[in-house]
Amino acid sequence: MAHEQMIIRCLNCGTRNRIKRERIHSRPTCGRCHAYLDDMIIRCLSCGTKNRMPENRLNERPLCGKCGVPLVIRGGEGYPIDVTDETFSREVLSHAGSVLMDLWAPWCAPCRTIGPVLEELAAKYAGGVKVVKLNVDENPLTASKYDVRNIPTMLLFKDGELANRLVGALPKEEIERHLLAIMKTN
Repeated sequence: MAHEQMIIRCLNCGTRNRIKRERIHSRPTCGRCHAYLDDMIIRCLSCGTKNRMPENRLNERPLCGKCGVPLVIRGGEGYPIDVTDETFSREVLSHAGSVLMDLWAPWCAPCRTIGPVLEELAAKYAGGVKVVKLNVDENPLTASKYDVRNIPTMLLFKDGELANRLVGALPKEEIERHLLAIMKTN
């Protein structure tokens, strides 16, 4: 009988619960506080909040309950990557697939307002689109190569080739529409 049961400690109250092995996949609850025993505690990397998450929801890109940042990031995806004139070729032109490159500067107020939108899109389309950021003040060669005169400018690349150019602080829906158009043609 001991081999047919397992002991699981409740993350809510600390009680040790004996659960039959065949019940482990049916979301067992704690005998004392009735909390689900398959929940995990994931600490948000942004704000530090502890989030209770059922193990079966990890593939649904869960968000922090306090700040809304994605809790699970796979392989460094999900955040914009900073590129320079030296790394541009490797990160953008050599990438097989879609890339959204944001050309920005720290002093530019519209660039700062578009930053969180791009972070959200990077998290939403992680694995489908690579989002990179290029500071035009520190990296003037790439900006001049693509004749960037206004910022923020977003360049959309498909398999290393420039496919589209967006200029200005556009709404999230507009950026997402152009992003989806480039993704569909991959």
